[in-house]
Amino acid sequence: MVQPLVIYPDDRMNCTSTDVRTFNQTLWDVIDDIKDTMQSHKLDAMAAMQIAYPYNIILIKENDTYHEYINPRIIKNEEPFESEESSLTFPDVTVTVPRYSKIKLVYEDRHAKVHYLDVDNPTLAATLQRKIDITFGGNLLDKVDQNRREKIFESLAGKGLMPQVDDVCPTFSKKDYFVSFTDKLLGLMGISLLTPLFGFKDETLQTIYTLDKFLFPFIVILMIGFFFYAQYEAKKYSQCSSCQIGNNIGVIVKRVTVAIVFAVSSYFIFS
Repeated sequence: MVQPLVIYPDDRMNCTSTDVRTFNQTLWDVIDDIKDTMQSHKLDAMAAMQIAYPYNIILIKENDTYHEYINPRIIKNEEPFESEESSLTFPDVTVTVPRYSKIKLVYEDRHAKVHYLDVDNPTLAATLQRKIDITFGGNLLDKVDQNRREKIFESLAGKGLMPQVDDVCPTFSKKDYFVSFTDKLLGLMGISLLTPLFGFKDETLQTIYTLDKFLFPFIVILMIGFFFYAQYEAKKYSQCSSCQIGNNIGVIVKRVTVAIVFAVSSYFIFS
């Protein structure tokens, strides 16, 4: 099935793809979607993330054959050269970037069999390097200098490819305040666990323990607030992606887990 393309400024282009671990019909369906989309748009190469599938899969068409590279890694490169390239992620943009004309690749096929491939064709080598960059959350413009990159962004905006500000996730989110304040409180809880080493009186230690008992539920409340604000933001900005939402969950789990560890440690130290 033909899938929509991920085109700048869709922030899913910055997501790191996960390696394929299960080689079954689900994988083959994803590969079929990549192939169908390539045929529809007359493309010779595509990474799965370019149609919003966060899997480490690349397809490259040579003549009438579609070569499948699953979990590809470059293990050796030689002979740097300047490659003139374009990407469907940035329509009508062509830049010259550094690549290697010879690479050695390790990858798996759709049946999980491992293959090694020596590539000495500069065009194919550059294409593989560009698509592998995408699987790691990179893109073509990462390899050009800042001034050139800013001019390209201005050009894209002039062509109407950048949506209105209200439609795009902001560079700084107010939900970051929740995280910043939570980290400061976690820092206080962590420091409080060291206070028995300094010979404070029992009354002082009990005060610190009371403070810790107050900080723990406050941190949980902050993370709940963070979650609901993140949900609001995801609905407000149409370009917010599923990978960002997944990161939000990770932020919450990480900090609540640390708070629990500190709270339990405080109980055993001060009680």
